[in-house]
Amino acid sequence: MILADLSPQALREATDYFAALDPDWSRHVAATGPCLHQATPGREPYEALVRAIAYQQLHARAAEAILGRLLALFPQVAFPAPEQLLAVSPDTLRACGFSASKMATVQGIAQARLEGLVPTREEALAMADEALIERLVALRGVGRWTVEMLLIYSLERSDILPVDDFGVREGYRRLKGLEKAPTPAQMRSLGGGWRPYRTVAAWYLWRA
Repeated sequence: MILADLSPQALREATDYFAALDPDWSRHVAATGPCLHQATPGREPYEALVRAIAYQQLHARAAEAILGRLLALFPQVAFPAPEQLLAVSPDTLRACGFSASKMATVQGIAQARLEGLVPTREEALAMADEALIERLVALRGVGRWTVEMLLIYSLERSDILPVDDFGVREGYRRLKGLEKAPTPAQMRSLGGGWRPYRTVAAWYLWRA
């Protein structure tokens, strides 16, 4: 079953669920306010993956600057096609701010799109979460977290909990006043009871 409903009504239902879950969640939801999660529907998975790679292990402003320099190379289009990205020289990508590892990854994503391994948006919308994760983590430099960001933001999936995300686990530690953040495995177990609202859980934990 594909859970992909991030409508205002669905967000309200999820918020009410967490507000009633326990006193810790109730206080946090009251302090944070309504869930204002915003997806970016319409982006092709190829573009979403390239953008996610730019953001990996970087502050948002640094990633935005790198993407800005990349997009400036292609003023005629909103985002370069795979063929265009593959035609960019390594020196030019390096000048944009991509590391050698990230250069290889983004060009690998572009090549995989041409070969059909990276699906179109229409194809991705019909794929189950785990099926898409399994397919895309086969790409160099693309981990589960990267695909989960694609699922949350581009495909509007409403039941994704990125347990490898430091912010999610640290958010839970602060929410519960724990000495140590849960491990990814512990976070996965904890989050199992939050179905089908785990995307909203992640949103609130990021704000803890």
